[in-house]
Order: sequence, then C-alpha cells, then structure tokens
Amino acid sequence: MTDSQRVPLVLVGGLADVPVRLVADRLCGTDRATAYVHHDLRRIDDGVVRRHIRLGACEHLATLQLAHGCVSCTLREDLLPLLRGLARQPEVRRIVVRLDAAMAPERVCRELHNGVVDDVPVLDDMEIEAVVTALDQSTWFAAATGDDSLREHGLHGGPDDDRTLAQLAVAQVEFADVVVLAGTAPDAWTAARTGAVLERLAPSAALLELSGVDAESVRAAAPPDSPHGLPRDPHGWLVQGEPPLQPDCGVELLTFEAQRPFHPLRLHEAIDVLLDGVVRTRGRAWVASRPDEMFWIESAGGGLGIRHAGPWLASPHGPAWEDVSAERRTVAALRWHPVWGDRAQELVILTHRADPAELEQALRHALLTDRELADGREAWARYPDPFGTWHTDPCDDAGSAAEREALDVPARPDELP
Repeated sequence: MTDSQRVPLVLVGGLADVPVRLVADRLCGTDRATAYVHHDLRRIDDGVVRRHIRLGACEHLATLQLAHGCVSCTLREDLLPLLRGLARQPEVRRIVVRLDAAMAPERVCRELHNGVVDDVPVLDDMEIEAVVTALDQSTWFAAATGDDSLREHGLHGGPDDDRTLAQLAVAQVEFADVVVLAGTAPDAWTAARTGAVLERLAPSAALLELSGVDAESVRAAAPPDSPHGLPRDPHGWLVQGEPPLQPDCGVELLTFEAQRPFHPLRLHEAIDVLLDGVVRTRGRAWVASRPDEMFWIESAGGGLGIRHAGPWLASPHGPAWEDVSAERRTVAALRWHPVWGDRAQELVILTHRADPAELEQALRHALLTDRELADGREAWARYPDPFGTWHTDPCDDAGSAAEREALDVPARPDELP
C-alpha cells in the first residue's frame, strides 16, 4: 500500500483528561469518515479496560477483560488489531486515538512501528500523521517538576507502574509534533517558565491554543522535522531541533560530555543532583566497571531511571558498523577515540532551579581521575558496582567500608577533559 493510500492516524495524549478529550473531539469534528478510539485504563489493576469507538452516527462501548492488566497488553491485544481493522474499512478515511493519560506516546508509536497483526505490519495500512499533546497550563509545570507518582493521582497504567507524573508529563511533550495549550497558568512567572521549558524540551513542536484546534490546523502546524511518530534512536542525536541555548527564567540546557568513564560509586552518588531543580535528563553513560555496556540515564522531575542500552560499537560483542543506523554511525564517527572508540559521556540536562555549574562539577567529580584511568580495566572491574543485580533501593547510605574507600578521590583531582 502506498503512502497516499494509507489511512492518516493522529494520537492525542496528555495528563489532563478534559483538554485531551476536547482536542480529540475537535480533531474528529463532524467528519463521518473519521474514527475515534479511546481505551480507559482506570480499572486496569483489575484487568479491566473500557473501550470506546465512534464512527459517524455509530458508537460502540465495550468492557474488555485482559489476562494481564497493563498498558502493553492493551496495546498488543486490542489497540493494534483494532486500528488495523478500522484502517481496512473503506468508509474510514482518518483515525483519531485519544490516549489514556498513562500512555506515553513514544511507547505507543514504538508498538505501532514494530507491531504485526496476521503476519502484516500494522503500519502497512496507516501512517502516523501527528502526535498531539494537550497541556493544561494551570498544572503542567508543577507536575513536570515534582515527584508525585502516577499512582497517587490514580493515573498508573498497571499494578507495577511506578512512574512519576513528571516522567509522563515530560515524555508526552518532548515527543509531540503539536502541543495544544489549554487553561491558564496560576501566575505570570509560572507562565514564563512553562514557555521557557517548552521551547527547550520540544523545540520542533508547534504550539497551538485550544480554541484554534481542528483537523486542518493540526495537519498544517505539524513541522516536517518533528518526530511524526518515529521513535527516537537512543544511540542518535540527543538534541533535536534548535532549542535556545541561553538561559531564560532560570531554565537552561546543559550538555555534559567527557571521554573517560565514570567511577560507578561516585556516579551513583552524583546522580542525586539530577533530581533537584532539573526538568529533564537524557543521555548515554560509560561506567568503568562495565566498559562494554552503554548505560542510558533518563530523569524527569523527581523520577530517574538507569538501564542498559546495549553494547558500544567498539565493544568486542558490539554490533557491526553496517548493522546500525546511519544516525548512530554519524554520531560515533564524530566522537571516535583511537583507544575508547565510541565510548563517551553524553548527557543533556534541562534545569529550572539547579545551577548548571554545580551539576557539571558533580558529574566531573564522578569521572575517573588520571591515576584511576591509568590503573586499567582489570582494576576497574574490581570496583564495587551499585548498578549490579545486588543493588537495592532505597540504598544504604552508610555503605560498606570498601564502598566508602572507593569513593575517596584526591582533594585536588587532576584536570579532566
């Protein structure tokens, strides 16, 4: 099926239910050929999902009982087959999916890109026209910079969902092609800071007022260089678009780069600085005790996650150069080191209260000193590693004697690159 024959698909999400619903309704309008789909996950702890489908004058409400109540089950077991079925109906010319608040749009788009129904890729029948995030200006900034959990607000996507409001609020905005502004900020200072954050968090996204939203305005506003539902490559460029580089209302972008590894214990201590006065952190880390594994660090407000992102290209078990994306090859080539290859620290940090200079200092303090670097990999492998399987949370602040000793560095460490 050609691009011109595929059914346009628009995803609408956000934390605030009313603005999201209003935007989805405006995008459907009175077009009888636009299908509306919504899955309500508020009873997902019980394995129950309520599904709403509307097409023209026909409306269908159903209660689904899933074997395992979670966002992934909803996507794979019902949403993907449903969308493919709708796209194949000749009377359907467009589909609008109103995402439940617990659904991060990039995750949904990843499922769409990877999903197969009856041995046919889901996107053979559809194309993602735009991802739209509706933002309530009266509450969004507080949510995006706080540490409340989704569960505290009844917005979690399953019994094991321990994400924070900030993690979801930030993820919904930074992946959007169009951000729709609803409501009013509580004061001028919050309004100004919200605007400064949006300019840096989603520099490629178009901003629209709720009153001006309809299908045509969203179609026209979505910039050609925004994601349009294409999941980001964790090995690619960390900064997309052209965000302002100068500070505004205390909001500032910091890019941290270095070509030497972190000491695992000092990194473990340093990451706490990313949880206070920081809107967003995204990036790759190289940890001395695991020199062949790339770490992915991501924080939002008071929530932080660290996971493995596969091997570096220079790792013995790394992927072949020709097997990775052109974007990853370009990024690796620009920073390639004759000894370390593509191993490097690359973090992009968006602050709103934190001092970027203090963040920089804390992260550089966590890097290996020249003396430690010269000790070599055999010594690094013996470092206590809080990122291993034995690591528990909350951590023991006292730590073992070996851990405390390993945290000691020279009072005047050597200059680091």
